[in-house]
Amino acid sequence: MIDRRTLLATGAALAASPALAAADRLSNRSFPQGFLWGASTAGHQVEGNNVASDQWLLENIQPTIYSTPSGDAANSFALWPQDMDLAKGMGLNSYRFSLEWARIEPEPGLFSIAMLDHYKRMIAGARERGLKPVVTFNHFTAPRWFSAMGGWTNSEGIRLFARFCDRAARHLADGISHAITFNEPNILLVLRAVVLPPQVLEAQKAMLAEAARRMGTPKFTALNAANMDDLNAMQANLVPAHKAARAAIKAVRGDLPIGLSLSMFDDQAIGRNSIRDAKRRELYGNWLETARADDFLGVQNYERNMWSGKGKLPPPRGAQLNYSGAEVYAPSLAGAVRYAHEAAGVPIFVTEHGVGTDDDSIRARFIPAALAELQKTIASGVPVIGYSHWSLIDNFEWIFGYRPKFGLHSFDPQTFARIPKPSAAVYGAIARANAV
Repeated sequence: MIDRRTLLATGAALAASPALAAADRLSNRSFPQGFLWGASTAGHQVEGNNVASDQWLLENIQPTIYSTPSGDAANSFALWPQDMDLAKGMGLNSYRFSLEWARIEPEPGLFSIAMLDHYKRMIAGARERGLKPVVTFNHFTAPRWFSAMGGWTNSEGIRLFARFCDRAARHLADGISHAITFNEPNILLVLRAVVLPPQVLEAQKAMLAEAARRMGTPKFTALNAANMDDLNAMQANLVPAHKAARAAIKAVRGDLPIGLSLSMFDDQAIGRNSIRDAKRRELYGNWLETARADDFLGVQNYERNMWSGKGKLPPPRGAQLNYSGAEVYAPSLAGAVRYAHEAAGVPIFVTEHGVGTDDDSIRARFIPAALAELQKTIASGVPVIGYSHWSLIDNFEWIFGYRPKFGLHSFDPQTFARIPKPSAAVYGAIARANAV
């Protein structure tokens, strides 16, 4: 008689054979060895009290299009060790966060050693927890003095950003795993393409005019808040600013992998004469070509766009929707990654992906479904070095305030206690197994 112990021993021996081991890897949908599993945050959205930044000014003037000021946010400036403990506790091996330029250079040419040391402690703290620090040098925000110069409409911004990146890199680069110059420098191209309502554009124009008046300058422009007629000038300066920043960081540490992140949809052509390809050019400009000289491209995907010959189609009837009424479509990540690699020709790093919803059960289903499609894309030959979920914690979502919920954890706005959601355990199990 063959007993249970014999069956188990035989099964273990068979599983150890090369052919069956390969089949097991396939059936387990594993990811490449050394794959980076992480969660993302951004300084202004979680740190709180970023009073020298352009965003703080825009949030706290009247008129403003921001629903509420950021205030204390999640108090992560003080509680970053707890946030990293959350990431470690989930079984992640990387953590993406950003430097706040306004804290480091609150006045032109005045660099704060104390603030540089703060981010140095964060980098060391991540390393101590077995988390590779993925550091974004600019996640939308800038010092208010910079935006009061016209921001990225002013070509002087190229030199000033490179100077900041040089100073920050000399203090911090040794401990960084991967560096990102800009977070979504195409964000306003995306917002223009989805046609912001005229009333929002007019309200934004009034807000920026008031900010300029407060600062005593003719133009106040932020990377994620600008008048539509300024976009072309901004893009013309942002591309060389990325190149100058990359060169400045590489001059400090040549072996540090550097890229940028783009807001990307899974753009799908529907029917004859689809305008998809024209929209891709509009949405991503020449950023995909620019990224060809980088070590990787960060892809940030949340939705798909279906383009007919006349425009963007609405979500299919009966589709599950996120907080903004857009479709929750798990295969969109894989679609965006495939196109990004095809267009840029460099390895892809998923630096943001998630879903804004108050119903965490949607997120808990969405994560494994999206990652299963991503794994198939990797298995087909597309090089993907990591995946970082947005976000580790619910945070300040710009003009929408604290209403959208993207976090794997929530927090109490009075005590700042972090509360894990069921989706954190779902994602953590995938990261620990390196398989979905």
